[in-house]
Amino acid sequence: MNQEKPLRDRIDYTLLFLVFLLFCISMMAIYAGTTTQYVRADLYEELRHIYASSQAKWFLIGVFVMVIIAFFDYEYFKYLTIPIYAFGMGLLLIVEFWGYKHNGAQRWIEYNGAGIYQPSEIMKIILVLVLAHLIFVLNQRFSEKTIKNDFIKLGLIVAVALPPFFLVLRQPDLGSALVLASIIAVAILVSGISYKMLGALAALAIAGVSGIFYLFFNYVDVLINYEILEAHQLERIYGWLYPAEYASSYALQTLNATRGIGSGQLVGSGFLNSTQAANASTPELHTDFIFAVIGEEFGFIGSTFVICVFFLLIYRMILMAIECKDLYGTYIIAGIAGMLTFQIFQNIAMTIGLCRLQVLPCRF
Repeated sequence: MNQEKPLRDRIDYTLLFLVFLLFCISMMAIYAGTTTQYVRADLYEELRHIYASSQAKWFLIGVFVMVIIAFFDYEYFKYLTIPIYAFGMGLLLIVEFWGYKHNGAQRWIEYNGAGIYQPSEIMKIILVLVLAHLIFVLNQRFSEKTIKNDFIKLGLIVAVALPPFFLVLRQPDLGSALVLASIIAVAILVSGISYKMLGALAALAIAGVSGIFYLFFNYVDVLINYEILEAHQLERIYGWLYPAEYASSYALQTLNATRGIGSGQLVGSGFLNSTQAANASTPELHTDFIFAVIGEEFGFIGSTFVICVFFLLIYRMILMAIECKDLYGTYIIAGIAGMLTFQIFQNIAMTIGLCRLQVLPCRF
């Protein structure tokens, strides 16, 4: 970081504008996507304001934290690597043994009888910072390009990253675990290990996923008996692959979301005209399936606009990573960009049923 320049000259105003634009979009989508799923109809408008106000509150808190951090050199995070990693792991262990349970998952820290805090979210940022510093140190100590050094780098990255990954996976929270996996993958990609090893790791990952699908189609009992996949994870796979067969159960949310997006056509039905929200046909519409609201109310044009804003955000971050003169800063930006890219793809792909295959019927 160049500390000679004043703060106003070090701020990326384009990036801030894109973040503010996404905040405005999120406020509209959350307000429009609030349903009567959990409340009486007479409390509908009140709930809308509660969710929108909560979004605004956390945005302002984020801005406040951002302003404070902007006055400090990010190099100081190097000295906090071990404490923040221990803090994050401590929170995950609290969830593991004393966490708040809801709908079969134990992902939250309880306060006043409710789960209000999900440590896996802050662990994403912590893992980015920890792996960025780890890679920075490893590339200084093992600068020579050898197979031995590549294995040392890979082994240490995996040793640091796998404990939080498995703790999150045990909650169970496959979505957040996959986000952590994307952060790990980006860290390995920018760590400087040889392309041959990267290719071998990619082949190993493809083989692992292919193996799971092979067992799914041929020996599904193995996945269940050996707890390779949880029951709810298998349900999601069945709902993804066989939407027509499980239209009233596992595939209900995705089918209703895709119908809603499709009904938006080119320009959408208009703000606050979502039938999904009015009928509460898609559960968690204001959270997990928020893109379905955008697709229905603002159509193909509105959806494309949102995706373009996300693209410009990630593109801007990549430019910053390339132009950054400090490798530690480059690794941090790369980790955040990789995390956001995967989360954006994951949410939109789930909502529109991307890559759904036409396969033979089966029994579950």
